[in-house]
Amino acid sequence: MTGDDYAPFTDRELPQGGMLTELVQQALLQAGHQPKLSWLPWKRGYQATLHGQFDATFPYLKTAEREADYLFSAPLYEITQRLFSRVDDALEPDKLEQLAGRRICVPLGWQPAPRVSELLAAGKLQVHQPQDLTACARLIDMGRDDFFIADSLLGERAIHLSGVSHQRFHVSRQAVGSHTLHFLVPRKRADAQQLLDEFDGGLRRLRDSGEYQRILDAHREHALRAE
Repeated sequence: MTGDDYAPFTDRELPQGGMLTELVQQALLQAGHQPKLSWLPWKRGYQATLHGQFDATFPYLKTAEREADYLFSAPLYEITQRLFSRVDDALEPDKLEQLAGRRICVPLGWQPAPRVSELLAAGKLQVHQPQDLTACARLIDMGRDDFFIADSLLGERAIHLSGVSHQRFHVSRQAVGSHTLHFLVPRKRADAQQLLDEFDGGLRRLRDSGEYQRILDAHREHALRAE
């Protein structure tokens, strides 16, 4: 089970359903399974999987709350978050004092990075929440917001879709942070560990054969030329 609107990772409108959809299905095929994919709204699908209606769900970040209910696969993909700002007002995450009084753009439904959440809680940052990251790119170019934080690929894709030149943006040299996305199997499933071990084995074979990298590269290329 997976959900929509998480490009380039999962979305029914993307080739093969997105980067991680193709990756998960290929890993399951390598493990000898014939996967049947269902699409649901994220919250409903997560709960439906937990209650046994589906065998697994993806892609999710690892949290203590989720680990209480699910077993996590080996990483599907590592997200490296960087700070995107205007080239004439370049910001770096290692200089937090630069961010005081600034306006961060955080799309609706997104969770700010922990260090940013601390600044927001302390009232040292203003926040603007448009519909999506593409809007953030346009707002920063217009000078209405100062920066956004996103995975390198997601940020580059948002700039591309905004129609603004990449040369107008500064991408931080230092990463704000990194985390990994995973395939989840409910702990209460009878053969949960076996399914997870088989999946991890299939994923490992994809990496060893070079197919893993081919899938990532193909979807990155599509993401950066999408209209």
